Amino acid sequence: MGVKDVFLNWPVLKQLTGSDPLGRGTAALSPRTAAVQPRTATADRVVQSICPYCAVGCGQKVFVTGDKVIAIEGDPDSPVSRGRLCPKGSASEQFVNGPRRVTTVKYRRPHGTEWEDLSLDRATDMIVDRMLDTRERTWQELHEGRRVNRTL
Repeated sequence: MGVKDVFLNWPVLKQLTGSDPLGRGTAALSPRTAAVQPRTATADRVVQSICPYCAVGCGQKVFVTGDKVIAIEGDPDSPVSRGRLCPKGSASEQFVNGPRRVTTVKYRRPHGTEWEDLSLDRATDMIVDRMLDTRERTWQELHEGRRVNRTL
């Protein structure tokens, strides 16, 4: 890059000779700044979600590439949060990608003496199977003529 190139890329010269006399747009951009891409540009899809932290229910946009969450931002279309997230909501991407995320659970079989590691998927399937079995065995639709729809 010669002296001429440096001079022609000088922001003040670009501001005075270009279409941006106030220096708020293209005159203020360096080549490096102009080349910056948003971190969400590589996302395959955007999934709308709700922040899991508190009862406010702030809207989130979850940017996904393949099966991996790459970023989470506030949803500007959310009437609750209008695109804003608290620090906890902004960091909720770590639920999925954090190095300290728990991916196994401890399980002790009935009458067993040792704990064993089970995958989170396997443990969830076991819980669902037991809940469905309990509901199937103990479901009560009516009690004394009144509709109750409950599991005993």
